[in-house]
Amino acid sequence: MRSKEFDAIGGDLIPRLQEIQQKFGYLQPDELDRLCEQTGVSRARLISVASFYSQFRMVPYGKHTIKVCVGTACHVKGADRVYDAFRRELHLEGEGITTADGQYTIERVACLGCCALAPVVQIDSRIFGHVQPGRVGEVLAEFEAMESQEIREETADGRSIQGEVRLGMENCCQASGTAEVRDAVVKACQSLGIQVHIKPISCIGACNQVPLIDVATTDGHIVRYPHVKPDEVKEILLHHFRPASRWRRWQNAIVNQIDTLHTDQTWDNILFTPEHQRTQAVNTFLTGQFHISTEGFGRLNPLNLEEYTTLGGFEALKKVLGMSRRQTIGEVLRSGLRGRGGGGFPTGRKWQAVADSCVGGMPPFVICNGDEGDPGAFMDRILLESYPLRVIEGMMIAAYAVGAAKGFFYIRAEYPQAVIRIRKALDLCREHGLLGDRILGTDFCFDIRVFEGAGAFVCGEETALIASMEGRRGFPHLRPPYPSRKGLHGRPTLINNVETLSQVPYIIRYGADEYRKVGTEGSPGTKVFALAGRVRHGGLIEVPMGTTLRQIVEEIGGGVEDGEALKAVQTGGPSGGCIPAGLCDAGVDFDGLNEMGAIMGSGGLVVLGESSCMVDVARYFLRFTCSESCGKCTFCRIGIRRMLDILDRLTTGKANEEDIDRLEQLALSVKRAALCGLGKTAPNPVLSTLRYFRREYEEHVQGICRTGSCKQMVKLEITDDCVGCTKCARSCPSEAIAYTPYERHVIDTGRCTQCGLCIDECDYHAIIKVRSQF
Repeated sequence: MRSKEFDAIGGDLIPRLQEIQQKFGYLQPDELDRLCEQTGVSRARLISVASFYSQFRMVPYGKHTIKVCVGTACHVKGADRVYDAFRRELHLEGEGITTADGQYTIERVACLGCCALAPVVQIDSRIFGHVQPGRVGEVLAEFEAMESQEIREETADGRSIQGEVRLGMENCCQASGTAEVRDAVVKACQSLGIQVHIKPISCIGACNQVPLIDVATTDGHIVRYPHVKPDEVKEILLHHFRPASRWRRWQNAIVNQIDTLHTDQTWDNILFTPEHQRTQAVNTFLTGQFHISTEGFGRLNPLNLEEYTTLGGFEALKKVLGMSRRQTIGEVLRSGLRGRGGGGFPTGRKWQAVADSCVGGMPPFVICNGDEGDPGAFMDRILLESYPLRVIEGMMIAAYAVGAAKGFFYIRAEYPQAVIRIRKALDLCREHGLLGDRILGTDFCFDIRVFEGAGAFVCGEETALIASMEGRRGFPHLRPPYPSRKGLHGRPTLINNVETLSQVPYIIRYGADEYRKVGTEGSPGTKVFALAGRVRHGGLIEVPMGTTLRQIVEEIGGGVEDGEALKAVQTGGPSGGCIPAGLCDAGVDFDGLNEMGAIMGSGGLVVLGESSCMVDVARYFLRFTCSESCGKCTFCRIGIRRMLDILDRLTTGKANEEDIDRLEQLALSVKRAALCGLGKTAPNPVLSTLRYFRREYEEHVQGICRTGSCKQMVKLEITDDCVGCTKCARSCPSEAIAYTPYERHVIDTGRCTQCGLCIDECDYHAIIKVRSQF
């Protein structure tokens, strides 16, 4: 059914449906039947209308929604086991997703954008990082405690400010407890009488070190503290600031003396020494980075326009308003900037094509593509949340260059904080005459709106994105015509990625020649990556093009966690490939990655250690693209499904030798014949793992999974090293191990879910994975 037909039918029905959902929490069947009788519309047609608008629930949802992220980074760190653990904790049976008391509903989501904290769970608006299967009860208890707690803050009494405490308040920070640290700072300042300015700052990328705070004193001295706990805040403040009165200073001195009696170390020995590993980890993480898109990281308030302009913000816009449009495009062309959304198409050429297409016609549109659907990627989210004014400035320069009067931010609705920040930043710009009519006193008129995407992965593709904005289903179409000639509402349309636009102000301000000094000849500039997976120091990084994957993993990321050897690095998300450790000394740029069977993609870098099964990794990505396929073309709709069937057989020990050849043949066919870029690149994870890790595929045909990741091919067994301590039995959530003290325990494989908690608890390494018999 066409969208216009739905609009005609739904115009009167939508308010009625909204009333039902508001009252019952979902479209209650009896109420739907009553509405059918009143309106004469059939039940099937009513459900079709509700499904089209995607704002209605067809099943009852609880008071709180638990979203378990199953993106790439979370998948390789056990997200499925976390999901199963929540279901056990909530006593959910069968296919049920809502608890009997109506308190909780659980669901899987593709990616929450906090990959450095995997596995990640979101309950309502609160995010929890590093969630383990055996700790889900603690997570629920913490959430319920947070819900019932009320924090009251008192305002300052006018005394002079003694310094500044800076905290990152992005999703990754909040998932690790930065909100609680901020509350502790407020309470400590009140009790000590210390007057400091508490400042939210842009993300510094060190997601592995949060909660992280910077303390800035009035003499310009700044000290950074990673992994801060709420009960540590008071002593940090006392190290830098004097309490308001002599009585408070004496009182806290006595308290500190008492605390010192119960500890072997003091904060002077722990945090205030730069050589200490907690501080050193942050310093190592930031070494080797070069900040263009993230310029001003760690000190810029995302929504402080005055601060942004003080650091050079909107200087580039002022500069281009004194240049011709052709000069502006020429400068971007000379810079060699290539699109950071994945394809690497020269940005200046795209701008030129749009400008040439609208000569004498209607003005074009400009769209910032913030539909970051790749699991394992969170670059766009951080840039939109931490540097909204920079992205807006880049978008305005692009609009001036192509002659546009209207622009749009297309942001996935799963990034609510990014949407809020961008809207607030746009309002700030309008208030100060930077958006709207006669910008900065010139003839340039331009305004921007925000469009929230519904979360379909395919809508990251340009033509599908345009279809979505026009109210149609997100189907890509054959090109030509390209959006640069015929895009949104038939007009020429410039679509650039968030990171691409964030690079533009630097090019204009410092010049193309200065920009080309960074990076490589064919790929100038920097690239922002989301470093995640089995790496010690994950987070957001920005490095010059040409930096090797080994430098990123070993020097910036601190190596593979738990002492594992590096096995591969997966780049480009579901459209990318797996690069083996032996090739990780190659520089990262567009052409080099393509030669190795991978792509740059939007910037996800997932590190895989020796404990990662490459067949399981390929299956994970193919399962994602299969579920996200729009279904328009046969090769993508059916070809990927058949490939996934083969991978399912491989990971369950039911495949044969011919299946490997058939899988490769199917992958090559889909790559050649799929309609859009997403379909053509969907086989990349399979082709790259077949190319570099074919031996693992052959082992799976023999029923061997060397890492034990494929559950149906292994089972847990307790060896003779067991001393009968019962720790495994007490930790087993499925009661698969009988409680028999001082006897060798036995695992009931019929009840065992292979959650791995028993392995973690055993001090004698007596629990191992062995091959299942088929």
